[in-house]
Amino acid sequence: MARTTPPPAAFLDRLRRVCLDLPEAVEEQAWVGTRWVVRKKTFAHVLTIARGQPPAYAKAAGTQGPACVLTFRAPVEVVASPRLQRAPFFKPVWFRDIAGVVLDEQTDWDEVEALLVRSFRLLAPKKLAAQVDR
Repeated sequence: MARTTPPPAAFLDRLRRVCLDLPEAVEEQAWVGTRWVVRKKTFAHVLTIARGQPPAYAKAAGTQGPACVLTFRAPVEVVASPRLQRAPFFKPVWFRDIAGVVLDEQTDWDEVEALLVRSFRLLAPKKLAAQVDR
């Protein structure tokens, strides 16, 4: 596997504060980047696109990089909403209920937190999801 550029430490720290505060959430190294899972289901995945790698992410995000991107799950109707159809958001093609966002210095971290919590609640078992405040 080619060497990849890790996501910026400051972005990882912010994402960890949200994701690891969720019940039974676990951080793992993904095939590229870092992901957070609940009971083996990935609810968040962050990575850096550089020089067009990884190509599926570069194509989905419409950039050769460098760019830090986060993918998450959302209800299909939310993924199709006008808000998630324009930059900084993008739509990967590998799942109907997946969306992505390019993270940068303009990122609305409150919005990202809400999206991550929603992603977790969508994939977590009902008892775990119920433990998370709306």
